[in-house]
Amino acid sequence: MSSSTTAAQTEAPPVACIVIESSRGWASLGLRDLWEYRELLGFLIWRELQGVYRQTALGISWIFLRPVLNMLILSLVFGRIVQVPSDGVPYPIFSLAALLPWSYFANAVTRTSRSLVDNMHVISKVYFPRMVIPIAATISGLVDFVAALLVLFIAMLIYRIPLHIAILWLPLLLLVTVAFALAAGFWLATLSVKYRDVAFAITFLLQALMYASPVIYPVSLIPESLHIFYYLNPMTGVIQGFRWALIGGEAPPLLLFSLSVLMVILALVSGAFIFRRTERTVVDVL
Repeated sequence: MSSSTTAAQTEAPPVACIVIESSRGWASLGLRDLWEYRELLGFLIWRELQGVYRQTALGISWIFLRPVLNMLILSLVFGRIVQVPSDGVPYPIFSLAALLPWSYFANAVTRTSRSLVDNMHVISKVYFPRMVIPIAATISGLVDFVAALLVLFIAMLIYRIPLHIAILWLPLLLLVTVAFALAAGFWLATLSVKYRDVAFAITFLLQALMYASPVIYPVSLIPESLHIFYYLNPMTGVIQGFRWALIGGEAPPLLLFSLSVLMVILALVSGAFIFRRTERTVVDVL
């Protein structure tokens, strides 16, 4: 046997080298991982729905009672006592049309902001894309939204208010509301991990934002010179759009509403990147 053959036989086999690099750009969001864990997302959404009304005497009936009670309270206080103008629309319909997006937004932000802290026992034991948790908390509120929408349709039938062709814009307006709630949830959930004070501050922030949005009063009460600042709050365009799509009236200005949508997109993208960067150390902090 020749020396060259012996050397070839004794030569060590090549070793595979695997290089692990951090993902950059859009790949760092891990959107493919979210699709792979879609079954887990569905399970978390179902768990959220069960957890909200668990151990309640009326159970799931609350999804219909809550919008009715909110509408009655606002109608009594602001419609009867304060007599806030409602642009010629019966105040119960006027307020409920605004409560649709606002109630969903407020509940979704509250759930999403505390989602990581509430699921710390799961996060610390099993690996999965952490972004699934706030997304599930945001989407689960759509069940309450649909129930409130049915209540509004019944109220419109009672007051004999017809539907308009503008209702076709409702899915787009709802999409903007979901995106804004998820964007706020990403930022607040990240902060809640480090600062538990955020959970207490959210209540006051939402209350202030409600009064800064046309929930209990029409946009016509705001001086036109201040509209450009007023519409910096994305919920202003959303609520005005819901009223326009459901009960008619004045549509939100296209330019100012487009500005609100742009702000929501920027908040959602930046919040998602910050959330993904923070989730690497969330277990240590929790």
